[in-house]
Amino acid sequence: MEVISGTLIEQLGRVMEFIKRNLKMEATFDEGIERREKWEYPLLAVKEGVTNAICHRDYSSNANVQVRIFDDRLEIWNPGNLPKGLTVEKLKSRHESKPKNKLIAKCFFLIKYIEHWGTGTNRMIELCLKHGLPEPEFEDIETSFIVTMRKDIYIEEYLRKLGLNERQIKTVKYVKEKKDITRKDYEKLNNVSRRTAIRDLNELINKNILKAVGTTDNKKYLLN
Repeated sequence: MEVISGTLIEQLGRVMEFIKRNLKMEATFDEGIERREKWEYPLLAVKEGVTNAICHRDYSSNANVQVRIFDDRLEIWNPGNLPKGLTVEKLKSRHESKPKNKLIAKCFFLIKYIEHWGTGTNRMIELCLKHGLPEPEFEDIETSFIVTMRKDIYIEEYLRKLGLNERQIKTVKYVKEKKDITRKDYEKLNNVSRRTAIRDLNELINKNILKAVGTTDNKKYLLN
């Protein structure tokens, strides 16, 4: 737990540093040369959520903007509710900008922390989907507006805890990228027999990781 203070712009920077200290980051190397870093959540989307909370919060409330980090999700709590005329559903499409604190929003716009009026939530959705995560969830509970980002639970660490073998872990990664897999794809991917493929796939179904769709002759396996 950490309480952030300072000017609003300093607070944004310190909050992002706190978030990075408490998130995992995966580093990979392209062809063994270029290092690529991937955080559990897209940092630009998180920054957008925090910026929106600072700019649009209800400053007459004694509550604080809160960032809560859990094993499976990140939440940003913003004191106050949506302006009249805006709904959660409207935030997911083109919508007008209705800043509650116009001077603060203008300052953040001038230093380019806000790129375009009324596009913040759309950018968050786009960034999360591009990152391979579900769409962020928006909730208006009258006293607070909450943004929830959920991470993909099918990470290698989680899959190993379920007792999956290397072939099955490799297959889950494949399905995440390709959207589905067939038995023949499984045999080719893992260089195994038909019998082994069926056994492994059935185990993934029993563990509620994959589901089978289609007929016996044209069966595909998708993430459940």
